[in-house]
Amino acid sequence: MDRRSLLLWLAASSALANAQARSGLTFPTDFGAHPQTRTEWWYVTGSLQSNARLWGFQVTFFRSSTGIEAAAGSRFGPTQLLFAHAALTDLEAKRLRHDQRIARSGFGIAQARSDDTGVVLRDWQMSRTPLPTDTRLSRYRAQVASDSAGFALELQFDATQPVLLQGDAGLSKKGPGAAETSRYYSEPQLAVSGSLTLDGKPISVTGRAWLDHEWSDAFIPPQAVGWDWIGMNLEDGSALTAFRLRRADGSAVYAGGSLRRAGEAARSFGPDEVRFTPGRVWESAASRARYPVQWTIETPAGRFHVNALLDNQELDSRGSSGAIYWEGISDLLDEAGRKVGRGYLEMTGYAAALRL
Repeated sequence: MDRRSLLLWLAASSALANAQARSGLTFPTDFGAHPQTRTEWWYVTGSLQSNARLWGFQVTFFRSSTGIEAAAGSRFGPTQLLFAHAALTDLEAKRLRHDQRIARSGFGIAQARSDDTGVVLRDWQMSRTPLPTDTRLSRYRAQVASDSAGFALELQFDATQPVLLQGDAGLSKKGPGAAETSRYYSEPQLAVSGSLTLDGKPISVTGRAWLDHEWSDAFIPPQAVGWDWIGMNLEDGSALTAFRLRRADGSAVYAGGSLRRAGEAARSFGPDEVRFTPGRVWESAASRARYPVQWTIETPAGRFHVNALLDNQELDSRGSSGAIYWEGISDLLDEAGRKVGRGYLEMTGYAAALRL
């Protein structure tokens, strides 16, 4: 590491330490599950590449508290449910493959550690350890396999930057109400390596990914039907987040986001500083939902265009979390139309109002 890189790293690490002190987040404990909260997820999205071939992928684990108290001394009370989604966007074949899992916690079938990231749902799993070369950073591993969808992922994600605390030191506002908040941090610019198995054929891949870990009792204000969100890894090492909670008429209930340039502290966006303007719309033949697959997004960091790399990246998760939503690999363009980043666009509440 050269002197300039070391100074940038020390500055970013100092900013993170100060933010952690303000927010009360403590790592590695807060990498783990928070079963006292209603809803939680660990969300990894990104791109995979082998030679000139490109795929997008999603691996997500959800934890949900049922509100049902276990009877004294009984292991059978369904106090926690775990869900998982895995998806692969095959751009060459113009096809989205996806699968899902659900189980109640316990009995060696499903569990989420509370001291660090460690989520297991049958044969799917994701875990975290310190990066061997720098214990201040994280290494994540994920394994998922789907016989029905014909793909499997065995991937490693190495952090290249400190944890990004979203909002105010990890406390992210999700609405105008005092209680409409989440705890939220990201791990952008993850370096990916591993294997993609496609229809029985293993392929060595590399790539770039983004992890979100978020937990809350109140993700969505009552007047919102869903959200639009982007997490973009920029080519210069920056990380851009933007989101809005959306009413049924398309207007924003609340908005936010952040930009963190490599080696610098994050700059959070206020609710009046982010604007999503929809562009071209694609209609799903399966759900009849209409999704904007091109967006213009205005932020204090600039005005950007988001273009989906495949229109049909709709996932039907009614067999697990209960929602139909759109989640897909997309490019980020500047005002001149030049590609400046790549990441994921997520849109919920278009097929039906989302309720968590």
